[in-house]
Amino acid sequence: MDKVLIIDDNAGIISALSLLLSLHEIQTLSAITPQAGLQLLRENPDVGLVIQDMNFTADTTSGEEGRALFFALREIQPDIPVILLTAWTQLEMAVELVKAGAADYVGKPWDDNKLIATIKNLLELHDLQQQQRQSQSRAQQAREQLRQQFDLQEIVYRSQSVQTLLEMATQVAHSDVPVLITGPNGAGKEKIADIVQANSSVKDGPYIKVNVGALPEELMEAELFGAEAGAYTGSGNKVRQGRFEAADGGTLFLDEIGELSASGQVKLLRVLQTGEFQRLGSSQTRKVRVRVISATNSNLQQMIDDGSFRQDLFYRLNVIELKLPPLSERPEDILPLARGFLAKTGKQLGPQTQQCLMRYSWPGNVRELQNVMQRAAVLTKGDTIDEVTLALPEDTRLKVPEHSFEPSRELLEQTLANCNGIIAQAARELGLSRQALYRRLDKYGIPY
Repeated sequence: MDKVLIIDDNAGIISALSLLLSLHEIQTLSAITPQAGLQLLRENPDVGLVIQDMNFTADTTSGEEGRALFFALREIQPDIPVILLTAWTQLEMAVELVKAGAADYVGKPWDDNKLIATIKNLLELHDLQQQQRQSQSRAQQAREQLRQQFDLQEIVYRSQSVQTLLEMATQVAHSDVPVLITGPNGAGKEKIADIVQANSSVKDGPYIKVNVGALPEELMEAELFGAEAGAYTGSGNKVRQGRFEAADGGTLFLDEIGELSASGQVKLLRVLQTGEFQRLGSSQTRKVRVRVISATNSNLQQMIDDGSFRQDLFYRLNVIELKLPPLSERPEDILPLARGFLAKTGKQLGPQTQQCLMRYSWPGNVRELQNVMQRAAVLTKGDTIDEVTLALPEDTRLKVPEHSFEPSRELLEQTLANCNGIIAQAARELGLSRQALYRRLDKYGIPY
């Protein structure tokens, strides 16, 4: 049952409000002095709303007592909604407190229907905010627990999608099965591979990385499996050790695996099946024990249908698939990543710059974000990076109406801090009306 605290020195008002709320199955607590009301709030953290008078001394009509009580209530519970009971003489003070964070003010006498509607809306909003804060707290605890249990290679993230991916990555890391990491270019697939390797049973062994897409086709097999002297034109008289041999007892990361040639696919399949391979130009079979992690931005299933990728190899590589979503699908990660890239530069992001970052589609994903931050840090003369220096391409911005932009909790908090808590200034910075900003602050439970 919802619970409301009433603080008023008039017993008749307390009785009337208590009766009204009880008819709507809302439990009430009451106090006739500010001190008693504050004590009740400390003892009842489940109170969802406070209704308070503005004056408690017979010869006082200034509203100063109500002002002091309001701020004392917010010190105990910063996010609790407060309705002010006012007479016309305290209206100016009530308006000031609404700007400072009070939920609403109600004149005496009040309209029962309007008051009940207001109370129910505020209680529902408070419950939603509490649930959201609890969810955010649980998510934060889950992130911290994962960081304490595993080596996450200093990865920066906040999104639940990456949290789920990392939980799976660390779970399978200790097994010896092949892992396939899929996702668009620049999304951070190599970082996920690093995390799998760092938590594997062979983390102390060699860790060899190969960008298959960067290897010339005629040299690909020699790079992966090695070559005898004179096995191919330009090889000279030296024996070439392949990456599989170099990774023996450790991990081999094959990036852009979809670029592997047909003959290379056959040899890779054999290594995965038996641990055996032959150097180019040699009939001697060599045996290695290597944990293979591969990555691709290609649609391997489509390549199988086209006949350019072996289905049996796909099944060998895809024992465990880790799907990394593009940055545009995990916008919660944008600002933490941007700040991480600026951490050693001493530069900061202005509110408009943060808004610009959040509105951009990031076709190049994390790699593009890193490049943009590095460039902006170099070009910015002061301490704060502005939107002009950011210089994001106009034609790849998200095509959404201006009013549909939804600022994140981080952006709201940062903007408020930069504006010293001045709502009007923060609203201008965010391109919102003050009423729209108030709604969003209430939505996230941000004190103002």
